[in-house]
Amino acid sequence: MHQTGTPEPGDGADHEEFLALERELAVFLRRARASSGELAREVHPDLEPAAYGLLIRLVEAGQQRATDLAAYFGVGKATMSRQLRALCELGLVEREPDPADGRASLIRVTEEGAARFQRVRDARRAQYMSKLADWDRGEIAELARLLHQLNASAEG
Repeated sequence: MHQTGTPEPGDGADHEEFLALERELAVFLRRARASSGELAREVHPDLEPAAYGLLIRLVEAGQQRATDLAAYFGVGKATMSRQLRALCELGLVEREPDPADGRASLIRVTEEGAARFQRVRDARRAQYMSKLADWDRGEIAELARLLHQLNASAEG
C-alpha cells in the first residue's frame, strides 16, 4: 500500500469497486464508440466518427488552429489535416486566415455544419431525456458531476 493509503495492484486489498468501475466503463465506451458513428452519419452520411469529435470541439470551443486541435486530440498533424480536409470537403468547416498570424489559418464551423450538428445534438438530448425520464434530476446532475470529475482526473 502507498503511504497515502492507496492500494497497490496485487497487495491483496479489496479492488471490487474498481473492477466494477472498469466493467461499466468498458460497456459505456463500447456504446459511446458505436453511438459516435451513428451521430456522425446523422450529421452527414460520409462523416467519419473521429471527425465528428472534431466537429464537437469546434462547435463548443470556437475557431481554432489545426495545430491546437491536433494537440487537444493528441494526434499528429497529418491525421488532423486529413480529418479537417474531409470536414471541409463536406462543407461542415472552413479555413480562414488567422489575423494574429498571416501564415496560419483558423478552422471554424460553417453555418451548414452548425445547423446539422445542432439538429443531431437536439435529437440526442431528446433521447437522453426519454431514456432517463425515470431518473431524478439530482441523479442526472450527480452523474454529470462525477463524469466531469473523472475526466478532470484523467487530464491531470
